[in-house]
Amino acid sequence: MKLFFRPIPTYMQIRFSFLLILMGVLPKILYAQGQRPVVNAFQISEKISLDGVLDEDEWKQAIGIDALTMVEPETGSKASLRTTVKILVDKSNIYLGVTCYEDDPGNIVSYSKARDSDLRGEDYIKFVFDTYQDSRSGFIFAVNPYGSRYDALVSRFGESENFNWDAVWSAKSRIHEKGWTAEIKIPVKTLSFDKNLNEWGFNIERRIQRKLELNRWTAISNDIPIGQTNNAGLLTGLPAFNLGIGLIIRGSTNLDYNNSFEEASKTEWNNSLDITERFTPDISGQITVNTDFAETEVDSRRTNLTRFPLLYPEKRSFFLQGADIYEFGFGLGHDIIPYFSRKIGLLKGQPIPLLVGGKLDGKVGNTNFGGLVTHMGKVDSLVNPTTLGVVRVKQNIWKESSIGFLTTVGDPQGRPGSYTTGADFTYKTSSFRGDKNFLIGVWGLINSRDSLVGDKSTFGIALDYPNDLWDIYAGYKRIGDAFDPSLGFVPRKGVNMYRLVVDYMPRPEIKLIRQFFFESSYSLVTDLSNKWESYRVFTAPVHFRLESNDRFEFNLVPVGEQLTEPFEIADGVILQPGAYHWMRYRLELETASKRKINGEITWWFGSFYNGTLDQIELQLNVRPFSFLNLEFSFERNIGFLPEGDFVQDLWASRILLNFSSDLQLSSFVQYDNESRNLGTNSRLRWTFSPKGDLFVVYNHNMLDELTDRWAYQSNQLILKLTYAIWL
Repeated sequence: MKLFFRPIPTYMQIRFSFLLILMGVLPKILYAQGQRPVVNAFQISEKISLDGVLDEDEWKQAIGIDALTMVEPETGSKASLRTTVKILVDKSNIYLGVTCYEDDPGNIVSYSKARDSDLRGEDYIKFVFDTYQDSRSGFIFAVNPYGSRYDALVSRFGESENFNWDAVWSAKSRIHEKGWTAEIKIPVKTLSFDKNLNEWGFNIERRIQRKLELNRWTAISNDIPIGQTNNAGLLTGLPAFNLGIGLIIRGSTNLDYNNSFEEASKTEWNNSLDITERFTPDISGQITVNTDFAETEVDSRRTNLTRFPLLYPEKRSFFLQGADIYEFGFGLGHDIIPYFSRKIGLLKGQPIPLLVGGKLDGKVGNTNFGGLVTHMGKVDSLVNPTTLGVVRVKQNIWKESSIGFLTTVGDPQGRPGSYTTGADFTYKTSSFRGDKNFLIGVWGLINSRDSLVGDKSTFGIALDYPNDLWDIYAGYKRIGDAFDPSLGFVPRKGVNMYRLVVDYMPRPEIKLIRQFFFESSYSLVTDLSNKWESYRVFTAPVHFRLESNDRFEFNLVPVGEQLTEPFEIADGVILQPGAYHWMRYRLELETASKRKINGEITWWFGSFYNGTLDQIELQLNVRPFSFLNLEFSFERNIGFLPEGDFVQDLWASRILLNFSSDLQLSSFVQYDNESRNLGTNSRLRWTFSPKGDLFVVYNHNMLDELTDRWAYQSNQLILKLTYAIWL
């Protein structure tokens, strides 16, 4: 297989091409400003009893939303089932009362009770609040018929949701003979908002899973995610909310018992303190002292057959609050993350104590800003105390676009002279050619550290047309050979990266098929001298989802790698430098998540480097009762190469006991045959108050010695109590 490349354009050529594109595109973009539907909040003076029953007089007096419109499967049609939504407000809270009528309540699809469950495969009701009316940000809340709560931040200009964010709020649901109801209470102190507004952007979405039906109040299009808040309606009649003195004091106490076969057991008692001050409704500051993340769930293990490190998500609450402000650039993906908060407090897999930290986040006019500084403690033989910081400013311009800059300072390892700084511009419209989404993003970054030598810059451009029928993306990134941000994540340096994606996804008028997906993506990576390093062509000649929501996919994937140095792909299996070309195939079957037993099976097969590789992935979910969910996964990689054969196994299971939406017990068990470690992470969470949680965490690790016996490695017991006082 031969590859031929034209000369790669220089930075000036790319910039000139971008200007030509921009000049040609912008005049053709039209803004279709229609009349936004309005719902009025009913002001009350009495507190509402949160029990899932809408029997208070206030609910009867309020006039709300009485009809939703179908988005899927028949866009624009009347919803098959009635939904009513009413909103009450007092000086401190927003209450939502929802009645989801059902003609067959016995077939409501609902399994989860745990906080932050993935509700996409169940019935749910979802809300979004655009508290600034800036068409770029928002808060998302969702509840299912069993009262499971989901919350998220609008992310990436409404294209996605940051579900790791957690707010303080309450909800109760109840299933009855007419369907199900939900009663929700959201304290305004958990939100940031423009104090000068008495109306917010607002939208609601209902999922009827057994019918695969999606209904909304506004944004009646498959092209528009609910997080795209410029298409929301208006929630009016909001009062001047009372935030008190705006002070939230959250204290935590933590008992940590550790024992291992290498060290004597030890018990530590730690206390931490978080103080948050709402200076204004849209500006808040936070100070954290002796911060503890003991309750955070462990990462899921993954196998890695590439030359580059894997990305694991941030799960710690201190870094997730206001995380949307720190998002930088459009089209960077996982190739470049200039500020990656997991670099703070974690070094070479070992936790580093966060002695004190501070944050200041908010918005003034059309300017969003965030600043964070942390002082890390010393760990013997690993790192001395360090101070790390990040500043982000993003200015909203035009209707949906933004321009901004990001700067980070400090190095987790204490290396001197470390900083990263850069600017980004994203043009976005949801009115391209009338009603389509279109984005253009350009960005650039430079970084420094005394030990770095070479090209310490990166820049890129991306164009995206993300819509339901056609989803087209084109992007280019150039990463210097010395671009290595101390607080960032950049798995691959010294490269030019090109990517083109063209997906055609029609919804045919065929009785059994809901949607076809004809997907193709083309990726090419060269070094800075324009010599190819790798390529990948992904195609899906067969991919469809049935009306039952079962899905089948077949892929053809040509791949190439140019190894410049030996690569140990598995223990003792070392590939030599040279050019490799191979062909991969994939078969994938996914069954509908509405079933009590569902799952997915994937089989990758075909050639691999100069041999063959079979990859089998299994995922099984069993949900026999609302209080019991079982998840099982298995992955096996079987490689046959001239340099040696290998087999990689990864097992994982999760047991979830959901006694109520406020009391859950989970146990996560993982084993892989490379580390031969069997690890369990068991976690009890009792939310005894919207402001307080009790965590009991037990970790246990065993080692497979391959001699028909298991050896004890370590265990850990953590008791953590947190409670907040709002003033």
